[in-house]
Amino acid sequence: MEYYRIQRGIPGKDKIDKVLEEVNLLDAKKKKFKDLSLGMKQRLGLALAMMTEPELLLLDEPINGLDPSGIIEIRNLLLKLNKEKNITILISSHILSELSNVATCYGFLNKGHLVEELSAKELEEKCKTYLEIKVSNPKKMSALLEEGLGYKDYKVLPEDRIQIFEGIDKPEKISNLAVYNSIGLLAMEEKSLNLENYYMSLIGGVQHA
Repeated sequence: MEYYRIQRGIPGKDKIDKVLEEVNLLDAKKKKFKDLSLGMKQRLGLALAMMTEPELLLLDEPINGLDPSGIIEIRNLLLKLNKEKNITILISSHILSELSNVATCYGFLNKGHLVEELSAKELEEKCKTYLEIKVSNPKKMSALLEEGLGYKDYKVLPEDRIQIFEGIDKPEKISNLAVYNSIGLLAMEEKSLNLENYYMSLIGGVQHA
């Protein structure tokens, strides 16, 4: 870290101890890199990034490969850096369930394109209870949802499935609509979205709202 400090022209030898203390590695400062655990190596990487007192941190899979205790350590550290140092942290990760513990804003990517960007509050509102039906003719059924029931908030998915986000307290309206119009209702189930299946439905279906 001293070589890194010198190469970057960072003043003050005490800077190393300060950033190691911030990532809870000061007691391990004399350990060799090869003797550090994966979680400690991740925190060391954060310490190096903190040497320049950044306003923005870009992290790629910061908890990948960590055990549960290591994940908690990194999570708490990121929250601490954001709160106490006012650092904006952009995290790229496939572990969506863990992101819900730290993120305040989400951007969903699919094949290199930004599909949707929304706040944690907006995502919470979208991760709500819904009815998922499987029908013999989803195209006709989706048209009937709008024309017959006035429903606008639904999503057509692969495998003849439709997610319906309104009127879920009266599922008989949907079943009757299918029966009266000779559409086979193959399945109907009440479900709730979490972050992972929201993302999967986002990239797998067409939203109507």
